[in-house]
Amino acid sequence: MKASTVFSENKARKWMWVGLAAFVALQIYFVQEMLAALMLFTGVFLIFAIVALVIYLVEWAGQWSIGWAGEHARPAMQLVRRGWALAEDVSKKPFRRPRSETAQ
Repeated sequence: MKASTVFSENKARKWMWVGLAAFVALQIYFVQEMLAALMLFTGVFLIFAIVALVIYLVEWAGQWSIGWAGEHARPAMQLVRRGWALAEDVSKKPFRRPRSETAQ
């Protein structure tokens, strides 16, 4: 009877270690899966953050350029108006003198 109890204790101890090893392996696999999911979500979040940053920078540059153009538009518009007036004056002048031979 003693030999059969030792045999069952050894068998039970063996299965206990197998169960413990399986539990540890499952826990390590679970941790690995969680770390992989964390890295994937971090990568996706990083991509969205970069896209949001680019959109913000483009919007900021647009606002800055509108402000800059507003500050510098007045002298440019004055130059355009002077050029337009000069073009009108030139277009109203005749190309030849009125009493030249070819004009008669």
